[in-house]
Amino acid sequence: MPIDLRSALDVVADRSVLIGYSKLGYRLRSRTWPAGDPAPGSLAGRTAVVTGASSGLGQATAERLAALGARVVLLVRNEERGNQARDAIRPTGSTVDVERCDLADLSDVDRCATRLLSRFPTLDVLVHNAGVLPAERTETAQGHELTLATHVLGPLRLTERLRPALAASPDARVIWMSSGGMYTQPLPEDVEYRDGRYRGAAAYSRTKRLQVAFAGVLARRFADDGIGVHAVHPGWADTPGVASSLPGFHRVLGPLLRTPEEGADTAVWLAATSPAPESGRFSHDRRPRPVYYLPWQHDDPDRLRRAWDYCATAAGLAGS
Repeated sequence: MPIDLRSALDVVADRSVLIGYSKLGYRLRSRTWPAGDPAPGSLAGRTAVVTGASSGLGQATAERLAALGARVVLLVRNEERGNQARDAIRPTGSTVDVERCDLADLSDVDRCATRLLSRFPTLDVLVHNAGVLPAERTETAQGHELTLATHVLGPLRLTERLRPALAASPDARVIWMSSGGMYTQPLPEDVEYRDGRYRGAAAYSRTKRLQVAFAGVLARRFADDGIGVHAVHPGWADTPGVASSLPGFHRVLGPLLRTPEEGADTAVWLAATSPAPESGRFSHDRRPRPVYYLPWQHDDPDRLRRAWDYCATAAGLAGS
């Protein structure tokens, strides 16, 4: 198939959503990916940290990174489930560790970061995958809305605390596991979701929009340290989180949902492919994607600055 026709079909599939986000899109696009990319052993000698790694996309990402030779650290809230995931991953032959961390609790993030830095002076990959979708507005120990704390504030703080170890890597990559749901929401003005009627799905999508927008900000922030920053959406994947939080969606679209391994593919590719992809981009199925579907839509610079200033200050980023 000619490249221009293949690209056109890819765009059509992406805009159709149903084809692009489902297993149909994955299987269509994966036929043209280079065999062996990422190459076996491409992460040998590297260390990767994956949050929310006890099941679903996080566990699948961790397993794929370990299969490529990385030493993988599973960051989990529940150590028992983390140990179960570790035991399932171990047959790859790589070392897999478990560390407890509640990303919604900034004090716990500090504790975890201190321990990681003491154990790993160099970190090569950090995948922000942990996610929640609460039915009601809930606040954390520091008084922040739960999805914002879990998807944005905690990851920002963890990345900043681990910055020395990431900067020590010759090719560090930070990857935000976002969601196609971010297309349904603009950048929020009220990032804590204090005004109006709270909807869990909207709160989730708003924070996923923030992750994508902040990837560009962080790419510039970390450029001098040689740390690449990437955002990715996995498509529609069949995970325990989707089944429990969106049962109607899961029931109707179940046959079309991707496996966790298919959903994790692009995050793994971003972590391991060579040369490193361009920092600050948003990707799906190994290709950069627009952050808005309509050409006249864009992130308002002033709103982005206000959102960043608030979140960076709340997360305790120095010189934000």
